[in-house]
Amino acid sequence: MEVRWDVFWIIMGCALLTFIPRVLPLMLFSKIQIPVWLMRWLEYVPVAVMASLIGQELFMSGNQFVPITENAALWAALPTVAIAIWTRSLLGTVLVGIVSMMILRYLIG
Repeated sequence: MEVRWDVFWIIMGCALLTFIPRVLPLMLFSKIQIPVWLMRWLEYVPVAVMASLIGQELFMSGNQFVPITENAALWAALPTVAIAIWTRSLLGTVLVGIVSMMILRYLIG
């Protein structure tokens, strides 16, 4: 089997470019003391990212807003969130989400 050196160097470059943003902050922040206000601020980043991802999936299709009467994902999210809050069970939440989406897709089309 012949090694194509251009493909090899592309793979090595991609590996380096994915390695640097993961390791560089780890090395930097392990050496310095992060202020308390920054730590409190950083605690909200995962919640904000998750909310933006979920919000976009629930309210938009492509680049347009989906009308609430035709939005199966939004209607399926309501019982799913209720079960997630009530039971705190990942399996139950996923099952309710899948079943409610399946039923709504059947009804709405």
